[in-house]
Amino acid sequence: MKIGELASATHCSTETIRFYEKAGLLPAPERSQGNYRQYGPAHLERLRFIRNCRSLDMTHDEIRALLGMVNHPARDCGAINHLLDEHIAHVQVRLRELQDLRRQLTALRAQCQAEQAVDACGIVQGLASMETAERPPHATHL
Repeated sequence: MKIGELASATHCSTETIRFYEKAGLLPAPERSQGNYRQYGPAHLERLRFIRNCRSLDMTHDEIRALLGMVNHPARDCGAINHLLDEHIAHVQVRLRELQDLRRQLTALRAQCQAEQAVDACGIVQGLASMETAERPPHATHL
């Protein structure tokens, strides 16, 4: 199949497919005599795998690691479990970060009543006067 057909089958753009090829996540396809990329069932399966990993917010490095493990099917899946456990921990940290962000925004929103002039808006005043906190490093890979 051509790149457009693969893109349609996996619901992604041709640019994304080319990116995954350049990133080494998707193997380079054979070329036709007219120099068109020719993808097979293995490309379709691999691209679906990648897209599903990305929908779970996995990084390219995590996907690359998983693909490396998939290339050794006789090994046990302990390393895969470990990778997923780490990813779950990153998600938990991100959820805490998002909950903190929601609390901050809710507190800021409570500073303003509707139908005020912008120069009296508690949100604008709060944003202008609050201390700029040093941004803590993210504990996640996202």
